[in-house]
Amino acid sequence: MAITRHHRRGTLALLLAALTASGVALAGCGTDASSGSGGGPVTIQIWDGYQSAEATAFSHLVAEYEAAHPGVKVSSLYVNNDDTLQKVLTAVKGGSTPDIAYLYGSWAPQVAQIPQVVNLTQVVKQSGVNWTDFYVGERDVATVNGKVIGIPALVDNLAVVYNKKLFQQAGLALPTAGWTWQDFVTDAQKLTEAAKKQYGTAYVTPGTEDTVWHWEALLWEAGGSLLTADNKQAAFDSAAGLESLQTLRTMAVTDKSMYLDPTDETYQNLFNSGKLGMLVTGPWDLSSFPDVDYGVQVMPSYAGSGAGHQTISGPDNWVVFNNGSGQVSAAEQFLLWLTAAPQVKYFSLHTGDLPTRTSVATSAGFDSDMDKQLPGVSTFIDNLSNVKQARPQIPQYSAVSTILGTMVDSVLLGKSTPQAALASAASQVNSALAGS
Repeated sequence: MAITRHHRRGTLALLLAALTASGVALAGCGTDASSGSGGGPVTIQIWDGYQSAEATAFSHLVAEYEAAHPGVKVSSLYVNNDDTLQKVLTAVKGGSTPDIAYLYGSWAPQVAQIPQVVNLTQVVKQSGVNWTDFYVGERDVATVNGKVIGIPALVDNLAVVYNKKLFQQAGLALPTAGWTWQDFVTDAQKLTEAAKKQYGTAYVTPGTEDTVWHWEALLWEAGGSLLTADNKQAAFDSAAGLESLQTLRTMAVTDKSMYLDPTDETYQNLFNSGKLGMLVTGPWDLSSFPDVDYGVQVMPSYAGSGAGHQTISGPDNWVVFNNGSGQVSAAEQFLLWLTAAPQVKYFSLHTGDLPTRTSVATSAGFDSDMDKQLPGVSTFIDNLSNVKQARPQIPQYSAVSTILGTMVDSVLLGKSTPQAALASAASQVNSALAGS
């Protein structure tokens, strides 16, 4: 993976303040714009956060597009992904938005309220787009209140990366696709050697969305839901919520087999130096482990829950802004080309990023080609089929995330029992959803 996905780490808490401080009037669900063609040369301005291999691959694709479309120039500006929403809001206020911006999928509810955002619902229905070829988790995150506000730019998920050598030393069988969370807890305990400062696993505890989305996957696997179907009430104060938090508490507090990482970065060095047996993480971390003979396996399931193996997805979106019908048309045409199967395949093979289209993921030889440059990434590709749910697409999610981050941390740090933490967090979430 070309870059570390810092966008999984802690920007959500700033969203409400950013939206308020921007002074931008927010409304509806974006601007409807035609996809008709405009005349004359056109320059499409794109804000992206690409670096290293991703930047190189993107530049190649841009050059390819420009060569095939002599009347179009694509101007790319690097913007740190964590800062893009705030910069977009400032640009909206000043009337200087880019034509296209790369924005985190977790921001979609806020993005949908920006009047200059183009409604792409009809665009993705065009012949040849094949909208259903994008994974369901991507489409869910790109859609707010029934309107498509973005086209998938990236997709991630969580799986377990494990140290084969440490498993062998502990006399443990390697994880299988049918393993359970009880297997994980037992293995973590046996992989822990306090004298060596070696832990069975780790968990990130900065209290940010990175803390939260690791737990949400366990909640779903235990058969639970974050909110009620209408997104009006908390639903996680349940038997599934209790089981999922108790799993984490057992490792962190009872067995002391879990390294707690408030920095959200130390775990990488620990795993690479052979001090962690297992790690729940995403494909972006694989290139950080050059010194480990590792394997990758899907997240365990909860026996008897009926929910099976699940993972949470981290899709991001390309969002189009209305700078006039000609600009919108050019931007849409470029994005449809950029996110078509041949370009998706090229980008994945040259960056290690997971493919955003199922047709690419299932194409002959693709898994093995990906594994050659980033061993184990094929498991993350296959794991995209385990993405069955998405985080709630509501403006209040940033506030909900902050509450849940505090809840998970309180349990992992032994400050609260799972039952008490769930009840307290549910009450706070209900207040946040009610606007009180």
